Amino acid sequence: MTPKAGQGTALRADAARNRARVLRVAREQLAAGDDSLQLNTIARLAGVGVGTVYRHFPNRHALLEALSAERFQQLVTEAQNAAADEDVLAGLHRLLRFTLGRALDDAGFAAVLESAGDAEAQTSEMKAELDRALEELLDRARAAGAVRHGLEADDIRRLLCGVQHAVRSGDGDPRYAELYLDVLLQGLRPPR
Repeated sequence: MTPKAGQGTALRADAARNRARVLRVAREQLAAGDDSLQLNTIARLAGVGVGTVYRHFPNRHALLEALSAERFQQLVTEAQNAAADEDVLAGLHRLLRFTLGRALDDAGFAAVLESAGDAEAQTSEMKAELDRALEELLDRARAAGAVRHGLEADDIRRLLCGVQHAVRSGDGDPRYAELYLDVLLQGLRPPR
């Protein structure tokens, strides 16, 4: 049995090539506007057997996680930078705008971000890193009196996913993203 990528075990050269080919075809499908990511279709277009695709990606969500891994790592890095920012509120605002922008640009990434369950250990590890950085940022923001008590990293992620859904449910006008994000930012402040 071929080990899954992201589990720490190196793939055989042919398996790695097949995995890369499947990911390339999936990215091409997304770029062409087809976000269905039907594994049978991707297998046919990649010139591999359906079993090969399912060994690497047992379901559509596992494929989305693999496609989103690079963006997710960028988000983790941005969260760590925001947590280290001297101006905690500026760091939080920058992180929220960055995250919302990525989620609006990439529906697959948004689905991975909002998912309660992960197909790959690598995704769970990145979410844990993200939550640690976000908790550090929230702790500093609460200590500075800039954010209300009781909010946790998971709450922030859910609220951002709500903003992303609200923007998408309209016509996707970027003005709504800014408006809704500003409403969220105001709502994070402690009550007066």
